[in-house]
Amino acid sequence: MRKLLLSGALAFAGVFAFAQDKQATLTPASAAPAQQASEQDMKNMADIKFDADTFDFGTIKQGDVVTHEYKFSNVGKEPLVITGAHGSCGCTVPEYPKDPIKPGATATLKVTFNSAGKEGEQHKNVTLVCNTKVRNEMLYVTGFVKKKD
Repeated sequence: MRKLLLSGALAFAGVFAFAQDKQATLTPASAAPAQQASEQDMKNMADIKFDADTFDFGTIKQGDVVTHEYKFSNVGKEPLVITGAHGSCGCTVPEYPKDPIKPGATATLKVTFNSAGKEGEQHKNVTLVCNTKVRNEMLYVTGFVKKKD
């Protein structure tokens, strides 16, 4: 019985010491410099600006393939790095620049939509993973796919 009580007391003391140590690292005084550094870093980050974030391909026939190039600029202070781009389905395939885009420079991102097996209103998106403030930038492809005759 004594061993059980002693084990419980030691476990409680360990948890209590961990909680106090954890709380000490979260005090407002110690968090303020980290927050300020983070805000400064945010001001210096890469930032992406698209000429347009949505492309409407209009009405196409089922089975048609449409491609659009989204033009964009790095309006931030650091090189823009796109580490990934993913379509919302296998029918929407992005191709993005692999090299960093310098501040002030422009580039294009190509998106191909394959309408095979699709019918009616279409709303697809592409998610870009990059070193911007929001980390995930979104592009959109919309239109209407007319059933094959």
